Amino acid sequence: MTTVPYDVIAIGCGPFNLGLAALADGVDDVKLAVLDSRPEFTWHRGLMFEDAMLQVSFLADLVSLVEPAHPLSFLSYLRDNDRLYQFYVRERFHPTRREYEAYLRWCAAQLDSLHFGHHVAEVAFDGDVFALTVERAGSVEVFTTRHLVLGVGTEPAVPAALAGLPAERFLHSADYLYRRDDLLRAGRVTVVGSGQSGAECALDLLRANAAGGPGVSWLTRTPSYTPLDYSKLVLEMTTPSYVDYFHALEEPARDRLVKDQWRHYKGISSDTLEEIHEVLYQRDLSTAAVAPVELQVGVAVEAAVAHADGIELTLRHTDSERTFQHVTDAVVAATGYRNRPLPFLSAVEPLVHKDEADRWVVNRDHSVSTDDPLTGRLFVSNADLHSHGVAAPDLGIGAIRNATILNSVAGREVFRLPKSTAFTSFSIPG
Repeated sequence: MTTVPYDVIAIGCGPFNLGLAALADGVDDVKLAVLDSRPEFTWHRGLMFEDAMLQVSFLADLVSLVEPAHPLSFLSYLRDNDRLYQFYVRERFHPTRREYEAYLRWCAAQLDSLHFGHHVAEVAFDGDVFALTVERAGSVEVFTTRHLVLGVGTEPAVPAALAGLPAERFLHSADYLYRRDDLLRAGRVTVVGSGQSGAECALDLLRANAAGGPGVSWLTRTPSYTPLDYSKLVLEMTTPSYVDYFHALEEPARDRLVKDQWRHYKGISSDTLEEIHEVLYQRDLSTAAVAPVELQVGVAVEAAVAHADGIELTLRHTDSERTFQHVTDAVVAATGYRNRPLPFLSAVEPLVHKDEADRWVVNRDHSVSTDDPLTGRLFVSNADLHSHGVAAPDLGIGAIRNATILNSVAGREVFRLPKSTAFTSFSIPG
């Protein structure tokens, strides 16, 4: 069975491609479908702590920074759920992650273009269209489209030093809440990594420790538990103005900047750091017997060995270059994420242009540079950190990126994009 050709098919339904579907919903001459192998929309369930806050404003929803009056805006969600005045009185710009996921699910329920339980097994380019072999409910279908958007997201990254640990004593932070009960039964739990996820896992364990739970160690190779740099003028580096500047730079300059700017998207929120310090301070005042707690900066995990009575980590102190041993019962790897592999794209990838580091060359409109035979365009969503800078993973750029893609696909200005988004000038005057 072959479906009617689409103008755009987006693979993967995270917030970015969900936003693409939301913006495209009102565009009559662009027929779009989003395919996802999961049975339903979910977002970071393994880290959905009750009090975890979104690190960006509610305006970084799926549509508002392009179409503030869109019926799928966050404010429309609040109105539809009769909570607009409660949110107004709350006077907080940042919603909780739990509420943001509820908003995303509310949007997903209203979009007919989303197709869950659809696994893309193979993509080929057949003259003028992409042909997608899609498995669903025990059958195979072929979907055809003029253009393709890849938004398959990321997967947990585990460093080689930790990769061999047994599953019953080891987990990535992405699965923390699924395994929390197991961790609380351990004698000592070690969190490795100090981004926001690591900090939230450490905070939860520290709270449990103060109530009689396991001992806690929180280790990071960075010189400090570094706060996320969310000062106002720094935030201008997540705007389209900075993306324009960054994309025009030479590859070596872009690589250097991405390496130096990790604090803009990998740090810890100041609120979380303050709460961790408060828990530690109150714990210090308590007279109750509690298991030991250790916070250690400037250490890197060199090796890990599982023994019958626990896990032994070999740690290197980065300042002195000396190594020492650390024993624990369980390890939580808050070690970040990496782009998912794309085995279904193996037939198309030889046509894609690569840079000096073997990464895809991504144009300013988020399309991938390809050989002439690939007349349909291949776009990427949140796989362009190397080409578009620190804004790439930021929810606040999602609506702009999706509007840019839809304008490019339609060949006209469907959405008016902002012309000035920063007070800062990034390039040479004139």
